[in-house]
Amino acid sequence: MTAPDITTRVPENPRRGGPRRRGERSRLASVGLHLTLLGAALIAVFPPFWLLVTSFKPKSDTFTLSLLSGFTLDNYDHVVNDTEFLTWFGNSVLIVLVTTVIGVLISATTGYALSRFRFPGMRPLMWTLLITQMFPMAVLIVPLYNLMSRYGLLNQPVALVVTYLTIAVPFCAWMMKGFFDTIPVSIDESGRVDGLSPFGTFWRLVMPLARPGLAVTGFYTFVTAWAEVAYATAFMTGEENLTLAGGLQTFVNQHTQDWHLMTAAAVLIAVPATLVFGYAQRHLQSGLTAGATKS
Repeated sequence: MTAPDITTRVPENPRRGGPRRRGERSRLASVGLHLTLLGAALIAVFPPFWLLVTSFKPKSDTFTLSLLSGFTLDNYDHVVNDTEFLTWFGNSVLIVLVTTVIGVLISATTGYALSRFRFPGMRPLMWTLLITQMFPMAVLIVPLYNLMSRYGLLNQPVALVVTYLTIAVPFCAWMMKGFFDTIPVSIDESGRVDGLSPFGTFWRLVMPLARPGLAVTGFYTFVTAWAEVAYATAFMTGEENLTLAGGLQTFVNQHTQDWHLMTAAAVLIAVPATLVFGYAQRHLQSGLTAGATKS
């Protein structure tokens, strides 16, 4: 008695005329996928593209659908020369640089300690780093404002530096902990054998290997301080004290609606962030992947 034929029939591949391999998409599915990706890309690109186009239009053409029919650079000239934009830029650069340097240092040392050492209170500290990410920023504005007012830190750059560190450090420390977990402990042991102190091992051997994670940490801290609006407008008043995020709101408010100027200022603000992203992007994928999968 012969055994029944149980061979599974493989569907024909219309492109080659032969059987289609498992997991291979049909031509119709490929076309649908590419059209979906193209539509998503257009939706993502259109807002910044239209922002750029509007920044070159005169005020009378701000809400028209024409593409650069009245091309002008007056918006940029007015923003740079007739407003406090350069002052806002200097304030933002100072706050961002200090926040990024301190944030990367604290996050790296905290992540390294959580990865390499076992000490009392380690688990509560790790849970604290996670729990602090659960609170929305709007909930913390009032208590932080009261603290800054009590210690006389309002309209002082240090107020925003401390505030941004409370936002960036918990997430970055947890991410750096996951990244340090991917670096073999044998490297630390070889450093101690060679006579290095724990900090020397961290600084001279481990930190150079952690460049992708440091790039992600630095970029996240930079974006947190560069693009934040709520705290910048609550803690800083007076045009000479504003950052770029706060200064941007002076163009469109209850008294003025200079959208053409706001778009020009927004483009200028986006340029440094784009340059930083372009510099750090080669490390972002590996750093984020390591920090996400090894925690």
